[in-house]
Amino acid sequence: MIDDLSKAILNSQSIAILTGAGISVNAGIPDFRGEQGIYTTGKYSEHVFDIDYFVEDPKRFYDFAREMYPIFESAQPTKAHKFIKELEKYAEVYVITQNIDLLHKKAGTKNVIYLHGCVKDSFCMNCGKQFSFDEMKTLIFKESVPHCDKCGGLIKPDIVFFGEPVKDFDKAAKWVSDADVFFSLGTSLEVYPANMLVDFAKGARVIVNKQLTRMDDEFDFVFHEDLDEFASKLESILKGGKE
Repeated sequence: MIDDLSKAILNSQSIAILTGAGISVNAGIPDFRGEQGIYTTGKYSEHVFDIDYFVEDPKRFYDFAREMYPIFESAQPTKAHKFIKELEKYAEVYVITQNIDLLHKKAGTKNVIYLHGCVKDSFCMNCGKQFSFDEMKTLIFKESVPHCDKCGGLIKPDIVFFGEPVKDFDKAAKWVSDADVFFSLGTSLEVYPANMLVDFAKGARVIVNKQLTRMDDEFDFVFHEDLDEFASKLESILKGGKE
């Protein structure tokens, strides 16, 4: 099956890739619904990422941020992130990620839509003043809840909370629709509207995720394995090596 997939890639002109939290687990960033996921362990609930809950009581989110920002800063791209960059040798590659981390950027991928935003920047919800990642990291360890030094407004990372619209969905849907090969990597496909992107895929559909998903039957190629191991195997075949 993986040999047929490699042929599809070599014959493609455009590849669209949807990535989820599973691609970053090997970099030390926990996922949400895996065995040691943020929701699975009960350490944090989905309420932490709800916009109404955030506005009412942002401290709980910033407890999460104080734990995660140093990890976001130090984490390095996984083999799978680097492989996505390598795919640019074979076709135009377009990445739509549900992740808020910086790993696709660190890997050097050219075309990326951060569907759920990214921690790279933050902004004041009152006056709109922007804060860099480094500025925000300093603030969250300085204040229990960071506020704008210009107007005193609440600062929010430029990430999409539940209850907010995702970013650039129409553009993402076009990328998927135009692609000869569509990958879903490391996502449970449980979150709307990211999971709707599968419906736009007209080319070969590929899913790689450790756990089964409810949408596996909608894919032509299904792999339940570690993403880095899968990436190494596929890279070897594409370069003419043996499986």
